[in-house]
Amino acid sequence: MTHSRRTFLKSSAAVAATAIARPRVSAALTPEPAITPQLSQFGYGDVTLLEGPLRQQFNANHAFYRDLDDDRLLKPYRLRAGLPAPGDDMGGWYDWSDDFTLQNMHGFCPGHTFGQYLSGLARDYAATGDRATQQKVHRMVTGLGAAISEHFFADNRFPAYIYDKLSIGLIDAHQFAACPDALGVLNKALDCVSPHLPSHALSRDEQYARPHKDESWCWDELYTLPENQFLAWQRGAGDRFRDMGIRFLADDWYWNPLAAGDNVLPNKHAYSHVNAMSSAMQAYFVLGSEKHLRAARNGFDFVRAQSFATGGWGPNETFRKPGSGDLGKSLTETHSSFETPCGSYAQLKITRYLLRTTRDSRYGDSMERILYNAILGAKPIQKDGHGFYYSDYNNDGSKVYHPNKWHCCTGTFSQVTADYGISATFHDDEAVYINLYVPARIQWQRGATRVALTQHSSYPHTPSTSLEVAVSAATAFPVYLRIPAWAGPKTTISVNGKRALAGPQPGAFAQINRTWKTGDRIEVEFDMPTVLEPVDAEHPNLVAAVHGPLALFAVGGVPANLTRDDLKRVAQVASGSSDWQTKTSAGTLALRPFPSIADEHYRLYLDVKA
Repeated sequence: MTHSRRTFLKSSAAVAATAIARPRVSAALTPEPAITPQLSQFGYGDVTLLEGPLRQQFNANHAFYRDLDDDRLLKPYRLRAGLPAPGDDMGGWYDWSDDFTLQNMHGFCPGHTFGQYLSGLARDYAATGDRATQQKVHRMVTGLGAAISEHFFADNRFPAYIYDKLSIGLIDAHQFAACPDALGVLNKALDCVSPHLPSHALSRDEQYARPHKDESWCWDELYTLPENQFLAWQRGAGDRFRDMGIRFLADDWYWNPLAAGDNVLPNKHAYSHVNAMSSAMQAYFVLGSEKHLRAARNGFDFVRAQSFATGGWGPNETFRKPGSGDLGKSLTETHSSFETPCGSYAQLKITRYLLRTTRDSRYGDSMERILYNAILGAKPIQKDGHGFYYSDYNNDGSKVYHPNKWHCCTGTFSQVTADYGISATFHDDEAVYINLYVPARIQWQRGATRVALTQHSSYPHTPSTSLEVAVSAATAFPVYLRIPAWAGPKTTISVNGKRALAGPQPGAFAQINRTWKTGDRIEVEFDMPTVLEPVDAEHPNLVAAVHGPLALFAVGGVPANLTRDDLKRVAQVASGSSDWQTKTSAGTLALRPFPSIADEHYRLYLDVKA
């Protein structure tokens, strides 16, 4: 990170953490990576979500995970360490259990989400400054430090998977919640897991080829390990973590072919192999490896090429062969269309990395597609641990809770909502980049000047947004605004009521450069077309209506003989409404975006006449 970038942004979250407690790590132990991305994230505490759907979901998750009982969370670790283990079992996947079967899944992955809950809470603290959250993070780290043992990883289906989640939780507790013991516990965890890891990142095919009790013992995710090991090294945990990251790079069977443009995704587990793409990005940053950057870019392009109109992918958690028509076939074969909290977390993470590296706005387009059509529509987690898992794009779709409690998506759900603020806005040495059009306020110190940008918006339900400027002294800097690739020619940008840019280029960031003063106002009016997107090339007449970034789902009856023209005429029943309709020769078709659907049945893809 350059000196000028350090002076451009001083994270208010980091300043707050410093006032509480400095992590006991020497600056000499926090090395610089080989590559610094072109764009940097703002700190969690520099971005405040304002009232709206993102803030509501963030608040609900923060309160839920903060209130989980510490003893229950630590119980699987304490039991294996032979320590007193008070508290009730969590149930579901989270317990140690002697009655596990592939049918009941009880005890499938004991203690697996502990690290993710720790990570989400550390980020929540950085965003809010809530002392009760920080105290909980410190208690969780102390409890884990006393309980983590090699016995926990012995005879465990998922030593790499669980250690990976513990890694991100502990380095986030160190970085964002100023927990002085977190890196020591991380080193202890690595000592405990190391005897139970293979020599390299086994693919699932390689795991199936080894002796195993049942196929669930073939699902460990060693290929996702490098991201968090490289991050641990950057945050001062020591060189052994960089070495660990290098050791588990899946070059032979994943990164080398992807870098060469060979699509090896078909038949692979969807979420974990997209999540692993963030490991390739960290290999690029830490090692300067252009090969891993190419692999991540090509891999995500392959994902985009077989995504649904919502941005989701991987029916039945599996990537499909291009040209097979399997996406269209899945609409009648499964209700498990997209692993929503996990998949959304992985996609928002890899697109943040790619956007920061390339400044390519299409990654921002992907972020908003998955935000508005997937994760914001997830049902809230229930007190007993039942959580939303799959988005259902079946021809008779509905939202349901997964039958197993405390599954993997309850872990990523805590992290993805914590990250909403850092996905919205980025910066470089001089400029600010507005990526998501969400109600939020960003504040930073630019040299001697304090700057704030406050965005008010009900986008995409209304095709506009506005940003108000506040500065301690008049100052010049560029503001870049993402103009989505779908934006029509009537899109305009105004400053203080005067047209500043007409017809900005779709699929790029538009630049507004001026000397800003308090009270200046930027307004964007988007020309939002409605387009029809087929599910795949093999089913050209199965289409979804997409208005701007918003996929629309039919609710209620679908009139007979629906045509393309009928769907292209879809319109809101009133300005800003989440109810849409179109009139056909056989009646009225009602539609809603995914977050506005509750318990009614729905259909995303509709049959239209050729």
